[in-house]
Amino acid sequence: MKTYTIAVVHGDGIGPEVCRAAVRVVEAALGSASPLAFREYDAGAQHFLATGESFPEASFEGCRQADAILHGAGGLPGVVHPDGTEAGLDFTLRLRFELDLFANIRPIRLYDGVRSPLRDVKAGDIDYVILRENSEGLYAARGGGALLRGEVAIDPLVQTRHGVERIVRKAFELARQSEGAPRDGVRRVTCCDKANVLRSYAFFRSIFDRVAKDYPDIETEHALIDAMAMHLVMRPSHYNVIVTENMFGDILSDLAAATVGGMGMAPSAEVGAHNGFFQAAHGSAPDIAGQGIANPYGTVLSAASMLDWLGHGHSDERLTDGARRIRAAVETCIRDGLLSADIGGSAGTERITAALCEAVAQVPAGR
Repeated sequence: MKTYTIAVVHGDGIGPEVCRAAVRVVEAALGSASPLAFREYDAGAQHFLATGESFPEASFEGCRQADAILHGAGGLPGVVHPDGTEAGLDFTLRLRFELDLFANIRPIRLYDGVRSPLRDVKAGDIDYVILRENSEGLYAARGGGALLRGEVAIDPLVQTRHGVERIVRKAFELARQSEGAPRDGVRRVTCCDKANVLRSYAFFRSIFDRVAKDYPDIETEHALIDAMAMHLVMRPSHYNVIVTENMFGDILSDLAAATVGGMGMAPSAEVGAHNGFFQAAHGSAPDIAGQGIANPYGTVLSAASMLDWLGHGHSDERLTDGARRIRAAVETCIRDGLLSADIGGSAGTERITAALCEAVAQVPAGR
């Protein structure tokens, strides 16, 4: 029976707390016959303060060779390089670019038991995916821009035909695997850009339109980024899969997370052809670190995505079933009112984690 090596990087702030919680829930879901072997590696802002390195080469190599990577959170306020960029982000960005993790998949779902700040929106009304191109766009300029005489700063925005085409195809494949938009059940892909102003986004849209012809079973539409920020608030149930450039996807997914309870409810998967990196979309929240009140749901759901990705990639039903059972346990615990402070409750990290482990054991296997 195949075993899988999981590189675990706890990171900074609440990262170790939520990462440990996710590992415990995964182990509870898979049981004593778990095919996963966890290996821990150092990286992040705290490691940078201690050693002068934010991402040691040994840690990178361990992550590169692993079957998947599970991360807590990275970065600390004020811990920066001389150019002002965060030292704690080196880990995430290096993995994205050097392992070519081109697809950042961010599910946005409102769970029964979590109150949305949007009026009259209930569980089931928000259930879509933001697919963020993860290897190009404006963020590809990190370390490659120019600062001229302290007067002018330039960061180029990069879009390539290859990069755009593969993320758009990924969007259509995700739509095909989905149940469609909550409002009407239609499988649809929305291209979000700024094609009316910038050539780079007009280029993105033209490739989207060409690829769309290969998926006649999927409805397509366009939305400008400024209008999309409004639409996600005014009519979130319309959306199924949204595909967009790197920076736009980063901003939109944070806005979207706010509509379903906040960043603690925002899982994330960053995948390429051979590697996968899984973490919640939230930051390290050092102001609450060590208090036992961090919300572990986002990281636990990211770990479920990790099992799904591994299971589908290796045709291993042990893992896909484990992912299903974790998600069912999350639904049960949230519906039963086991909420952390950020989503309106008072349950601490340990209480939620223990309840998830207990709930996942009650979910029947293989159904």
